[in-house]
Amino acid sequence: VNACVLFLPLMVMFGEIPIVFNFQYLMSLNFWFMMTIGGIFGFAIGYVTGLQIQATSPLTHNISGTAKAAAQTVLATHWFMETKSSLWWLSNMVVLGGSLAYARVRQLEMKNSSPAKTVNKVMENTKDNSISGEEETMQKVL
Repeated sequence: VNACVLFLPLMVMFGEIPIVFNFQYLMSLNFWFMMTIGGIFGFAIGYVTGLQIQATSPLTHNISGTAKAAAQTVLATHWFMETKSSLWWLSNMVVLGGSLAYARVRQLEMKNSSPAKTVNKVMENTKDNSISGEEETMQKVL
């Protein structure tokens, strides 16, 4: 819906409407089938992106997307037997290595913040209600 609101006036302004109507495959069943499949997959990617952000964080989603793109680039280079410079390879390895390091740190954070440890921390904080105001302030700062 947003794309229609945004692009229809732009198409009119730049004279693209006649080009669309003169497109030779506009009435092709194959064209509309492929467009529909593309739309379904586009919607699915958007839905899964929302789920990933909900389950992790926007930063984790961004890093995993960057790692995926870098890995696809490296695989495509191998698939098409392209020759790239050392600096190109280094930059892709930095991206993949950084993504791997982030994933490892998150894995360790998740392992160390198990539900039992979280409950113990909460219980320790509520157990000491008799702490003086100055000591309580120091604990909050730390």
